[in-house]
Amino acid sequence: MKNNLLLILLFFTVFVTAQNPIVGTVNGKIQGTVTSDKTVRVFKGIPFAAAPIGDLRWKAPQAVQNWKGIKQCKAFSASPMQNKPQPFFCWTEEFLAQPEPINEDCLYLNVWTTAKAKSKKQPVFLWIYGGGLNSGSANCAIYDGEEMAKKGVIFVSINYRVGVFGFMAHPELSKESGHQASGNYGFLDQIAALKWVQKNIAAFGGDPNNVTIAGQSAGAFSVTALIASPLAKGLFHKAIAQSGGLFSNMLSQNLEKSEEQGIVFMKKANTNSLAELRKKSAEELQMLSNNPEVGRFGTTMDGYVLPVNLLEHFKNGLHNQTPILTGWVTGDGSFMGDATMTVDDYKKEAQAKYGDKADAYLSIFPAATAEEVKTVNQKLTLLGFAGEPAHLLASFNTKASYIYQFGHVAPDKPNFPNYGAFHTSEVPYVLHNLHTWNRPWQPLDKELETIFSSYWVNFAKTGNPNGHNLPEWKSYNIQSGAIMVVGDKMESKSGFLKKEFDFLDKNY
Repeated sequence: MKNNLLLILLFFTVFVTAQNPIVGTVNGKIQGTVTSDKTVRVFKGIPFAAAPIGDLRWKAPQAVQNWKGIKQCKAFSASPMQNKPQPFFCWTEEFLAQPEPINEDCLYLNVWTTAKAKSKKQPVFLWIYGGGLNSGSANCAIYDGEEMAKKGVIFVSINYRVGVFGFMAHPELSKESGHQASGNYGFLDQIAALKWVQKNIAAFGGDPNNVTIAGQSAGAFSVTALIASPLAKGLFHKAIAQSGGLFSNMLSQNLEKSEEQGIVFMKKANTNSLAELRKKSAEELQMLSNNPEVGRFGTTMDGYVLPVNLLEHFKNGLHNQTPILTGWVTGDGSFMGDATMTVDDYKKEAQAKYGDKADAYLSIFPAATAEEVKTVNQKLTLLGFAGEPAHLLASFNTKASYIYQFGHVAPDKPNFPNYGAFHTSEVPYVLHNLHTWNRPWQPLDKELETIFSSYWVNFAKTGNPNGHNLPEWKSYNIQSGAIMVVGDKMESKSGFLKKEFDFLDKNY
């Protein structure tokens, strides 16, 4: 009887452990869950840095305090402080951070893994969300990591500070930093998460020597920042930048300008010191940051986290060289730009901007009607925001590079406008998460999802997206200009947009 009882207790212990797996990190043990089919272990809300609150607000992320016992890591942490996420235009709730909770105490990450032993050494895929460096969270539905984990990578998603909490600079902050630099705290959070991966991911069956960073929109800005930053050296080995990058020069300024913005913010907050500003509630600071006189907070070329001159930094090969996969969706140019410009205005602008090169410019980017002006402006916006950054990132790279253009349009949703291949619409395809997006999916969508998520996983494994039964994706260089062009069909096209990039390169 006693032996039977012991067997039952042993079986129950094994069963509970299997349902609620436990992993030891350098800070203490954590307990997660398993997916419904029991194939993926999931750990959500793992702290990778101390809560950036109180005196730690606007400071580099600090170490996590060790804990005793077993920390429950079964649910997402709070999203970083931001305005309450609400669906707008084409971005439905699947693409947005969960509206609650939102909190400064946000520096947590999540892990999905199928590896059953430390010896597996699976490649690591670390996802960085978008949101204009002012919003976003790892808990968006389309960022779920289960399906990618089933394809053989350990999927990690991270939170980082955004907006005024993640990117405000100020002379007092620069002085106290010890580096004569401030701002870019969100990028420092990402670096801290990568350091956590280096120390801990082997315990989940991952390979710390095979880490791919990936992100879309502001996540692509972040990927570029990590490629550029000397502080991220050795922390990752491949990079994926989707729809954006620092070479667009958006949301980017030098330290002096960023500090001036911080001074304006401090005045708007009716405070005279950092100590006073740190005593303000997070909710009040978030509200104040919406003041148009303050402006949006973004990247600071501070000479510490990032180089003062990004272009020269890359030209001189001082960045972190790594295989790169990058590209854009055709709708990246449709949500910005002037839609009311006339033909005369367009030609006058070209003359003012390019002088004696205006005729060459207009031959490459012609427009004879108001509708053509609108179309060409969208193309120029796309190239400036995502195309040229992708091209430059690949051009300065000594490792293999791959570029895509994604133009496939998701099926119409009843009683909802068709926004085409809109900004972010490729993410559910490449992360194999169409099931999280409410659309009447067709066989072609499922086929593209399988192909593109396989490309992303293959790249994370080997630095090359190609694999068995996949359409050949030729690597990119400025001579061949081969780009994988995706609509309802796929084709690797040589010389695609070459004349446009050649002109923009000479006049960047």
